[in-house]
Amino acid sequence: MFGRLKKDVQAVFERDPAAKSLLEVLLCYPGLHAILMHRVAHFFYRRRLFLIARLISQFSRWLTQIEIHPGARIGEGLFIDHGSGVVIGETAEIGDNVTIYQGVTLGGTGKEKGKRHPTIGNNVVISTGAKILGSFTVGDNAKIGAGSVVLKPVPPNSTVVGVPGRVVVQDGRRVSPASAPVIDLRHDLLPDPVSEVINCLTLNIERLEKRVRELEKKVGVDPVAGVVQSCEGVAGAAGDERE
Repeated sequence: MFGRLKKDVQAVFERDPAAKSLLEVLLCYPGLHAILMHRVAHFFYRRRLFLIARLISQFSRWLTQIEIHPGARIGEGLFIDHGSGVVIGETAEIGDNVTIYQGVTLGGTGKEKGKRHPTIGNNVVISTGAKILGSFTVGDNAKIGAGSVVLKPVPPNSTVVGVPGRVVVQDGRRVSPASAPVIDLRHDLLPDPVSEVINCLTLNIERLEKRVRELEKKVGVDPVAGVVQSCEGVAGAAGDERE
């Protein structure tokens, strides 16, 4: 127990530059409080003392604004930063040295029985507001971008962003074009594949418009007059239909 407590405290100092002293971490970090109370609740849950386990978890929820079901399995070195709004479901499993930011949900997708929550590997970073929903595995060393909604398995050593979540970096190489490097714990430097696709489409439209204008000049068509005539034709057709 004390060995796990030491690793949980070390995780705070390693990943939060705001941590100043051991006393401050022990007294003022709700993420650490939630983990400690969960370990007690999980002890009773494994011995089928479900009511006592749920009472402890409900007290922890009231105190920390972090809801961890007593049935969830959590490894060593978990760091929940700030933590408000974090929800971890009953059959969720979390590996070692995982970092979770506020507003994260490890939830299910229905009312099915059995394993219905995700399994999180080791050394995973789950950024602010991310939702991981369903019974699948997020591989070791994965990073989940802020606000992502992950609905299918995530390979190890990959970065996922977007709604629904898409893998944009795997094994250090880009799966799709990206405008910024990916750096640990830097949510602002995650690639945005949706924005990149929109920019690409915009550039293609501009290129096509330029080409159309060049062709119209070659055949002697006034581009402005062509647009006016086209608009008048559309308006006339609409008037005929109304009549």
